Amino acid sequence: MSERVITPDLEFVKDVINSGGDTLKKCYQCSTCTVVCNVTPEDKPFPRKEMLYAQWGMKDELMSNPDIWLCHQCSDCTAYCPRGAKPGEVLGAVRKMSIKEFSSPKFLGSMTASPKMLLLLLAIPVLIFLVVLSSTGSISSVPRGDNGAIVFSKFVPIPYIDTIFTAAFAFAAIVFALGIRKYWKTLSSGMTKWDMKACGSIVNTVISIVKEIMSHKRFGKCSVTKARSVSHFLVFYSFIGLAITTTWAVVYLYGFKLPSPYNLLDPLKILGNTSAVALIIGIILVMVNRFKNSQKAGLGSYFDWLFISIILVIAVTGMMSQILRLADMPVAYPVYFAHLVSVFFLFAYAPYSKMAHMVYRAVAMVFSRHTGREA
Repeated sequence: MSERVITPDLEFVKDVINSGGDTLKKCYQCSTCTVVCNVTPEDKPFPRKEMLYAQWGMKDELMSNPDIWLCHQCSDCTAYCPRGAKPGEVLGAVRKMSIKEFSSPKFLGSMTASPKMLLLLLAIPVLIFLVVLSSTGSISSVPRGDNGAIVFSKFVPIPYIDTIFTAAFAFAAIVFALGIRKYWKTLSSGMTKWDMKACGSIVNTVISIVKEIMSHKRFGKCSVTKARSVSHFLVFYSFIGLAITTTWAVVYLYGFKLPSPYNLLDPLKILGNTSAVALIIGIILVMVNRFKNSQKAGLGSYFDWLFISIILVIAVTGMMSQILRLADMPVAYPVYFAHLVSVFFLFAYAPYSKMAHMVYRAVAMVFSRHTGREA
């Protein structure tokens, strides 16, 4: 019988530890984590084997392993680990490294994951919008509408906003597309290790996974952080509502030539405001649940809190911009400026932040079901 020789990648081990998996070495392979996990497949369950791969620096085994993304970080494994190895936190660190591995350019992934780079990342959209304000003269004077009211399109003209955000969305879409292509290829290269083979229609698989994601069924299987399903559900559908609102506004503006602002009783405004309030409630619940479960599940890393914080800033500045505009308070303009900067930050850096989770996790779920890893 042939023996496999493993050469540990010590640099990879250090990266896992420095990325939030500092408890990695406490694991002594008791398998408690795989026993208590409610979302792992019965065959070759996680996260025990992933802890072993990480301890030995087996980077290729982890990067080509869909299970690091099938994990929804319920934190049941972390709560019941007798050694305090926090498998959920370790897998979270590995996922962060996976995002960096498959996204390009890699330096943006490193910057997004580093607290030291936050101000520099924020400076980019700040400078972009300051240049716009300088060119329109909005810096030197407070712009007003024909009737003297506050009008955001006078502050930052809509063509500028459309151009900037279209470019940001296009950049993120291209990076995601390249990353998904590379990730799928890497997953396929590891198929022989899992004794998997493609089966059924990929279209049917995608449809079934989309239905599962929409229902948030897997979050409901968590025990320690079971309440998280409600907060995630609110945040997820709030984003969908706001995306519909944005598309609707584009139709209003370019299809029907209806300039903003729109009446508060307009269906578009009702949907947008309802989604914004739900987003604020949802993200606050995310924060409350993290603090509530911090003893058992851990408080989370900078990577987690950056995403949570930017969503909260977007939701709050968006609502406050509207409230201050209706109150005819000029401070509405700087609040709106902060809103534009935060929205740009979220989407331009999405391929490198925790927002990428919904993309790579969905791909891993499709791959696993399509190749028979999951029923």
